Amino acid sequence: MPPRLRCAVPRGLGSAINPSRTTSRSAVLLLPSAPAPAAVSATRQYATAAVASTGSSFRLPADYIPPTKPPTARPSDTRKSQLLRTYTSLLRSTPLILIFQHNNLTAVEWAAVRRELRLALGKISSDGTESAEVASRAELQVIRTRIFDVALKIVEFHDPSKVAPTETSALSGNRIKVVHNHDLSKAAYKAVKAATKGDEPLPESSSYAQISPLLVGPLAIFTLPAVSPAHLATALSILSPSPPAFPAPTRKKSPGYHDPIAQSGFQKLMLVGGRIEDKVFDLEGVKWVGGIDGGLDALRAQLVYMLQSAGLGLTTALEGASKSLWLTMESRRSVLEEEQNGGKEGAKEDAKEGEKTESS
Repeated sequence: MPPRLRCAVPRGLGSAINPSRTTSRSAVLLLPSAPAPAAVSATRQYATAAVASTGSSFRLPADYIPPTKPPTARPSDTRKSQLLRTYTSLLRSTPLILIFQHNNLTAVEWAAVRRELRLALGKISSDGTESAEVASRAELQVIRTRIFDVALKIVEFHDPSKVAPTETSALSGNRIKVVHNHDLSKAAYKAVKAATKGDEPLPESSSYAQISPLLVGPLAIFTLPAVSPAHLATALSILSPSPPAFPAPTRKKSPGYHDPIAQSGFQKLMLVGGRIEDKVFDLEGVKWVGGIDGGLDALRAQLVYMLQSAGLGLTTALEGASKSLWLTMESRRSVLEEEQNGGKEGAKEDAKEGEKTESS
């Protein structure tokens, strides 16, 4: 074994790596009871004065509010608050949401359900890039029922454009007006409380009043980034099959769907309703949307045809009225002309007969 050599290099490296080590001179300066030289004490006093002057020049106003941390009605750094913001963003940006009740699905069952749903939607995505994007962004997730209920209230009853600005101090000390209308603000909290307080029921036209009876028990939602009847029909045939409109896939086409674990997961899911284009649909309404032949393009074509046929019928009715009026007037004119012509001819005949009688 070679002899161990002592050198001063490791000590230098250690002080460079760990600069938090204090030398003996720094330790003496930090100790309040240790006597300090005059030069050192003067230096410390100068540094303290500089720090004090610097701090006084950058003192923040008493009512200054950082733009990155606006005031909130509830703690913004908790998990519930972040879930609430996630749900409100989801409700505002997702046009199609299906609501399912689930009954104690295990992690393996959830994995099997999502696998079969992803495979079924992937078969539609081969039609084009738009279908592929819709299928890739489809998601089935478990939600917190109470927080989702509050998110629905905020989305419907809180209007950020109607929140009045508040006056506060800027970093420079000037008075500015700032609007705090985010989902965790006091304005959103007051709007929800004002809309739901009291014993009076909400109006039937309210979306929350229609969907709130469905928000019972453990829930899961299936979301699509666009209203696509083809993707909706495929999802219904997987998650909630109902033949003959939405039959389950056969064992030959999808053997994994008939796996015992997957079947156990599908049996624990129950479709209770949906929210499509800010409108609440029950089970039959969701099936009607999924059963539109040709998708939204065919529905738009039918709407255009109805408008064109209605316009054509109106034009025909107006033209028919004018034509009937013209025919009536023409027939009356011909009758009057015949009467006038008949009167003149009768007078001539009477004059001729009178002349004959006089001559005789």
